[in-house]
Amino acid sequence: MAEFPEGAPCWVDAMFTDVEGAKTFYADVLGWTFGEASTEYGNYTQAYSDGKAVAAVVPPMPGGDTHSQWCLYLASSDAAATAEKIKAAGGELLMEPMRVGTFGTMAIAKEPSGAVFGVWQPGEHKGFEKIGESGAYAWAEVFTRDPATADEFLPKVFPYESQQMETGDDPETAGMDFKVFSLGGKENAVLGRMEMGKDFPPHMPPYIQIYFGVPDCDEAVAKTQAHGGKLHFGPMDSPFGRFAAVTDPQGAAFAVIDMSTTVGEMPKFG
Repeated sequence: MAEFPEGAPCWVDAMFTDVEGAKTFYADVLGWTFGEASTEYGNYTQAYSDGKAVAAVVPPMPGGDTHSQWCLYLASSDAAATAEKIKAAGGELLMEPMRVGTFGTMAIAKEPSGAVFGVWQPGEHKGFEKIGESGAYAWAEVFTRDPATADEFLPKVFPYESQQMETGDDPETAGMDFKVFSLGGKENAVLGRMEMGKDFPPHMPPYIQIYFGVPDCDEAVAKTQAHGGKLHFGPMDSPFGRFAAVTDPQGAAFAVIDMSTTVGEMPKFG
């Protein structure tokens, strides 16, 4: 696959104290297979769907944070320059740009409203080899309680255009504050931004929700629960697909979406 444009989601990974347990869970729920652990890089292990790289899992570094969560990486042609833009725009660098052998250069950052994300400057590892299909990354949304701050930050770091969803008279979307960010025209949306309303527990920090494609949303939810994971929202039909928000048995949140099952008209964005 060709290199991803600046600011496009290009990779996801997650840290698990029980990597073997995570592999068993995601093999069943998302149909993934796994490569050999790279001992040189902290036992970083790539996940595959139909033989194509789609994600990675890794154990925590000694003394590091053991909280399991998925991290979305946004593409950069120059991670050091992107890191400077992040700081200048009010974000925080949690990990300065670091070269990962010949694979590329990574950084971890927090946007000023609190959501954590990664930056990836590709070397040999370009990113997703499969996208927008079952078993692969499908979409991501920044969930924040301070949408104005996130909305101001993101276009200062990446070349995004943005469009606000028009709620109109639809009771399903009444009061919803949702925006999409696109690259090279509004038809090429790459990232969503949703305001966290009163339905979210007050202790829950802002985060980026990653959606993985599945052939059957309800079946993926049932498998998640059978492994000890939890259902938090849905399954719900939408114009984009039938989706649900879940956490795996180790507490990493993500969403599953069956993009073949769509209901209703697409919302309008102004």
